[in-house]
Amino acid sequence: MAMLMAAMTQAAKNPQQIGLVAAGMALVLVVMFGFVAVIMRKVLRDKREAEDDFAEKAPRTENEPAFMAASIQAVIRRLKEQEKELERLHKIEKDRAEQTERLSEEVTRNMPAGLLVVNAQRIISSSNPAAEQALGVKTLGFRRFSEVLGESSGLTKLIADCMATGKIYRREEVVHRTPAGDMRHLGVTISPIRRDTGKPNGAICLLSDLTELAALQQHIQLKDGLAALGELSAGIAHEFKNALATISGYAQLIPGAPGHDAADYAKRILEQSRSITHVVTEFLKYAKPLEIPDECVELSVVVERVVQEVGQARKDVEIGWQGTFGEVDGDEGLLRQALLNLARNAAEACDSSEKPGRVEISGEVVHDRGVELQHIVVRDNGSGITAAALTKLFHPFFTTKASGTGLGLAVVQKIIVQHGGQVEARNRAEGGAEFIITLPSRRKVSEEVESVEASV
Repeated sequence: MAMLMAAMTQAAKNPQQIGLVAAGMALVLVVMFGFVAVIMRKVLRDKREAEDDFAEKAPRTENEPAFMAASIQAVIRRLKEQEKELERLHKIEKDRAEQTERLSEEVTRNMPAGLLVVNAQRIISSSNPAAEQALGVKTLGFRRFSEVLGESSGLTKLIADCMATGKIYRREEVVHRTPAGDMRHLGVTISPIRRDTGKPNGAICLLSDLTELAALQQHIQLKDGLAALGELSAGIAHEFKNALATISGYAQLIPGAPGHDAADYAKRILEQSRSITHVVTEFLKYAKPLEIPDECVELSVVVERVVQEVGQARKDVEIGWQGTFGEVDGDEGLLRQALLNLARNAAEACDSSEKPGRVEISGEVVHDRGVELQHIVVRDNGSGITAAALTKLFHPFFTTKASGTGLGLAVVQKIIVQHGGQVEARNRAEGGAEFIITLPSRRKVSEEVESVEASV
């Protein structure tokens, strides 16, 4: 503009240039107005496009019916989109559930154990081929379990009791008769099905056919029984043969022997007769069934008497006792006999040691899985037990003594087992051997029961 004003000043001095200056100013003004017009046009176009976009997305409020219709259409469009998403998620969950159901059916169908599911109406709602095979019934589904299994069968009683009381049966064994009349041994585990109320309204039963296993066990038991009988018979025959041979030899010498020799022979015959009587007595102790009374036995009293008796008989052996000895249920005389046999054997084992003989009886009360047990250990400082003899100690008629019958430890084991316990032998690291007896402690009546009985 300054240049334009300078040009106009100069043109005023020169009249010929006035027209050119005016034309130049007009051209400049036209250019400026054109530029401003272009800018204004662009601004107006952008504003109009923005208004058109807003009109498409949100209807004008001055037309309320159109606005409401557009809003409803927008909501419907969103609902349809959400519905499609829900349908997609539902399809995914449905496919997953169907896959899980197919897998469950496949596992149930192919599992080796039989499966029965009984509902609240006592109807078998589900089963598998293994259950049909174990029970000998082809169709189990949707039938009353008492009808299929039999009203008086042991399996029916267990299922009914489980549904009535909620009791869980684990690894029970029942004998089941199939419709064809076959007897089968079944292993059974039954658990109740509980709902929100907590009361059983069904049961799940797992079955295992143990018929072949039971037959095999009976066969093995028969073989073991025959083998044990053979060992007992051989032991008795051996003892009797030796004694009878001695008796027969001395009896043949009596007719031609002088008086004093005849008396000596008769004495030898009497000794062998007593030996046979002792063998028979020990064998009867082992073979005769034991009747264990449910009496309270103070083990400390029993152990004290055993220590006194062995100490009086063996002055050359030091014998003592220590530890905790509680109460057990059983027969005091039988338990004393078992401990006395072990203590005598321990004292005799000390004869093979160069050290002064010592026998010790120790006691301890322990808790294993919530059960209170009494441990009794009889130790000696002898030469120990050979590896070959260690596995045969409790076999009838096995002995390492020249004058032993081989029935002492067998009787000890029988007494302890009949009292619900066990006995084992092992060598000590410091020398000698020890016999460990484990007995269940006395079953004590709870204080609550005693108080109730006292109040009654």
